[in-house]
Amino acid sequence: MSAAYWCEYAWLPAGPVAGVVVRCADGRIVEVSLAETAPAGARVLRGLVLPGFANVHSHAFHRALRGRTHGGGGTFWTWRDAMYTLANRLDPDSYLRLATAAYAEMAVAGVSVVGEFHYLHHPPGGGRYAEPNAMGEALAEAAAVAGIRLTLLDTCYLAGGIGTPLGPEQARFSDGDAHAWADRARPGVDRGGVRVGAAIHSVRAVPRGALATVVEAARGHSLHVHVSEQPAENEACLAAYGRTPVELLDEAGALGPRTTAVHATHLSTQDIGLLGRSRTAVCLCPTTEADLADGLGPAGDLRAAGSPLSLGSDQHAVVDPLVEARSLELGERLRTGRRGHFTPGELVDAATAAGNDALGWPGGGRLEPGAPADLVALGTRSVRTAGCRLDQIVLAATAADVGTVVAGGRVIAVDGRHETLGDVGALLDEAIGDLW
Repeated sequence: MSAAYWCEYAWLPAGPVAGVVVRCADGRIVEVSLAETAPAGARVLRGLVLPGFANVHSHAFHRALRGRTHGGGGTFWTWRDAMYTLANRLDPDSYLRLATAAYAEMAVAGVSVVGEFHYLHHPPGGGRYAEPNAMGEALAEAAAVAGIRLTLLDTCYLAGGIGTPLGPEQARFSDGDAHAWADRARPGVDRGGVRVGAAIHSVRAVPRGALATVVEAARGHSLHVHVSEQPAENEACLAAYGRTPVELLDEAGALGPRTTAVHATHLSTQDIGLLGRSRTAVCLCPTTEADLADGLGPAGDLRAAGSPLSLGSDQHAVVDPLVEARSLELGERLRTGRRGHFTPGELVDAATAAGNDALGWPGGGRLEPGAPADLVALGTRSVRTAGCRLDQIVLAATAADVGTVVAGGRVIAVDGRHETLGDVGALLDEAIGDLW
């Protein structure tokens, strides 16, 4: 399938440019050129067109927790208890419905590729489905229906904490040992166009002796890991191993350019240096880190040390890549008392190109030949964006300003409505209501 789009303005490497034609074939961009007016047959995209957004860190089932965990305040750990309750209500059919709605919400917000940090592997209480990857296949089908690309980060999860066995609420997450996980997950094996990577849930959930097995199974593919999200994680790791989580991962050979550390909130100076020197990427999830009172990670220090930065919505308290992007800058302002840590172009890169790289889609998230044909048109005349300089619009726009969304060269959403699924709010309401 071929298509052409004429962009009123487009975000090219040098910044916003007026009158840009993007021609696509077989899901990829084949030509980017300039034209003052739309050529015959081209679809007109008004406003400013950016590359499609990458949501690097998703737990699709967490979407059903939005607006349900705030009573009485609580902590990260009480939130986790509510998450376990929800997890054990899901089967492949209900997961398909929920994930389809969650991915459709991402699609109308401009997301064209998602990294699913997937550990909901088996039936509640343990055991196995007849198809061992039934829950992962539900996610793959959901992404296909929503029209977005998926990197399935199949997650190894073996323990309830350092030196602590799994609780009954965690049994469905585990394959028993790292070798059994690797045999089932098979990172790098194509599952119908889905890219399969790997994840270490955390140093709490994967014992020291199992880390190298996961690293070896993931070799040559994307490897993600929750790192230092909570001070308690660091304290437990230091007490058990005499090392921080980052130092333990370094010892196991887990750090490197194909690895992404998620959250990386509570790091030592030594940790930051190890991540940066190894070119380990870092995915920050600012709205989740705020929602769970995790804290502000050292984004500027990580970038200066050499770690590429990307963004994720994690538990989907907010699904808005533009809010996540500017929260990267705003968090640094709050942390340091200074402005101007990230240019608008660097924020766009974190939300697009760096995210594609972290998910194993190198070259994606860019408006250039060879890249996936993913385009997001932002309205420039809304109550949020009217009067903005185009090169600073990322610091003002929200997902409500997303107009036409193109993924793989095909229009998948227009003005908040999904082209094939229709009213995404109704879809979410039904899927979540059934679970509660």
